[in-house]
Amino acid sequence: MASYRLLSLIALVFVAGGALPRNVRAQAPVADVVTQAFFDGIINQAAADCAGKNFYTRQAFLDAVNSYSDFGQFGTADDSKREIAAFFAHVTHETGHFCYIEEINKDTYCDSSFTNYPCSPNKQYYGRGPLQLTWNYNYGAAGNSIGFDGLNSPESVASDPVLAFKTALWFWITNVRPVISQGFGATIRAINGAVECDGKQPALVQARINYYTDYCTQLSVDPGTNLSC
Repeated sequence: MASYRLLSLIALVFVAGGALPRNVRAQAPVADVVTQAFFDGIINQAAADCAGKNFYTRQAFLDAVNSYSDFGQFGTADDSKREIAAFFAHVTHETGHFCYIEEINKDTYCDSSFTNYPCSPNKQYYGRGPLQLTWNYNYGAAGNSIGFDGLNSPESVASDPVLAFKTALWFWITNVRPVISQGFGATIRAINGAVECDGKQPALVQARINYYTDYCTQLSVDPGTNLSC
């Protein structure tokens, strides 16, 4: 009788043709989606003298993903590809095809109202890494989560490529993943909505969308709806 019940339960997971339902189908490993050719297709567009050319690597990205195993494992297989396409669209936009490790227009970016993340003297919390981590409260929170001294050593994000990708993935999982089901436009708003959305910088918004739709095409997935913010 126990064997019969087991066989019945096994039978329940199959549908016509022997396939699993689409919404429970196993996701492809991120490494299978973000191939070397896909990564090179982005970074090879950066100029030869770009600092990021000798900093960002696919292996550093994959090493960072090991600490964020749910990245690229969102919803259906197509949802996962859309998440990966969205992440790299924003990374491409923020770094100029992996050209920049640090932002061009540097400033202190210290918000003293965040007393739980006090700014360290003579330290600047300008954008660094694939998603240009910015502000003391982000460096402090990322440091606490990942395990580095973000407030006293923000420059470490620009010296360790694995750490740089970890900060980008931390920001993504913390701030962007919660809205990704609302469409690519919601991810733009989560990253830089106050500056770009609601008609403020339509050209920048369109640039992000163009990268996203291009990467969706490369990954053979429909980009979905609600692309703009």
